[in-house]
Amino acid sequence: MAYRYDLLLKNGLVVDPTTQREGIMDLAVRGGQIVEVAPDLDPAQAKELFDTTGLHVVPGIVDLHVHASTWLGGRFAHKMLARAGVTTALDMSGPVDSVLDIARDYGVGLNIACINYVRPGHTVADEDPGESELQNLLEKCLAQGAIGFKLLGGHYPLTPDATARAIAVANRYKAYIAFHAGSKKSGSNIEGFLEAVALAQGHSLHIAHVNSYCRGLIRPYMAEAEEAVAALIENPNIRTESYLSPVNGTSAKCSGGVPESLVTQQCLAIGGFASSEAGMEEAILTGWAQINVEAGGQMILATGPDAVAYWRQKQTDATVGFKVNPPEPRLRLATAKRSSGGFVVDCISTDGGGIPRNVIAEMGLALVKLQALTIQEFVIKASYNPARILGLANKGHFREGADADVTVLDLAGQQPVMAIANGQVIMHKGFVCGIGGCIVTTAAGVGYVREKGLTPLVVDLAHSGFYQW
Repeated sequence: MAYRYDLLLKNGLVVDPTTQREGIMDLAVRGGQIVEVAPDLDPAQAKELFDTTGLHVVPGIVDLHVHASTWLGGRFAHKMLARAGVTTALDMSGPVDSVLDIARDYGVGLNIACINYVRPGHTVADEDPGESELQNLLEKCLAQGAIGFKLLGGHYPLTPDATARAIAVANRYKAYIAFHAGSKKSGSNIEGFLEAVALAQGHSLHIAHVNSYCRGLIRPYMAEAEEAVAALIENPNIRTESYLSPVNGTSAKCSGGVPESLVTQQCLAIGGFASSEAGMEEAILTGWAQINVEAGGQMILATGPDAVAYWRQKQTDATVGFKVNPPEPRLRLATAKRSSGGFVVDCISTDGGGIPRNVIAEMGLALVKLQALTIQEFVIKASYNPARILGLANKGHFREGADADVTVLDLAGQQPVMAIANGQVIMHKGFVCGIGGCIVTTAAGVGYVREKGLTPLVVDLAHSGFYQW
């Protein structure tokens, strides 16, 4: 029998703000695309049928800030993202070769983009790289399949002048540029955030996890949140996301008895611990520092003697989390709106992936239940907006012919039930069942992505929501 549909989701509550749909309907997939969204489609015409009665069917979740490399995130990141209902994600640090290798060897059907890090002593010679060095790095990153690069200022800062140069270079190439705010002049705090806005000089820039600069380190945290909101309203060239987890993520690696990351040093000080390797060990033992540990095919947060042993076994080169994000700024930044009705902070993200805090569905749907967001607004922040920013015009909505990227949600339980990427079921009721995946890249990276044995998904960022604001 020749089937009309490859997949049919029956009787779900379909929510798609782009087409103004919200109601009980069926959604049909063929050839990796959405072909029909309507009531009472014939189940006999479907090769595979899923009953989604009582569940919400929304465009696939796009997480604009994750980590899925051997440096941060690791090999379980794809599985953890799929289990969280994510269908597309941006790895925000790289290294890009590692991101591609993990996607090839451990992919579960996701669409993955990557931006490569700019770090003194690693990808650039020092903290004040010139224009030609930054340009050469960007060209190399694009040729390897990345869509741009990321400044790790809060962790490993550049000078303010070099930071501004990097932003300008990326904009000239119409490449993606993201920034964990902070420079040799300012830290990972509200002053660093405001400096980042100024250093952009009107250029397009993604300032990562805006909530992380509103922890009360300089002024009361709600005052800092309002400063961030005001700055974003005044500067529409800035793209942003914020995450809802109370726990951050940073590097636990120490050199010379001191954590390499300035953010890690800061988090230890917040908890009253010495910003040293000995202070880190004490913080792990007492539970303030939570080490990301491999267990049962995923990463979990661990404390105590076993976590210290794992950290030592990794020669301190592990990821660590600290519960440093106050709830009030997270709520304010997730819901703040412009006078036009659009969101001040474009997207909900996680900074997760292989870092165990993939809570877009869990905590985002809590905001829906609290009526802080409508379900349509959740879809805009978790799917439509990030898809536009990445230049993925065929994702984030259910128009006919759109990519069949779908997340099925249990609103009552605040959990994803199913994830479909490019027409392939990649997760069903917590079981990850997808294979392969696509690499979101520019025209410059297509050949390299194919050499890696991966499927390229080409975007032109010049026409994306990143540059067309």
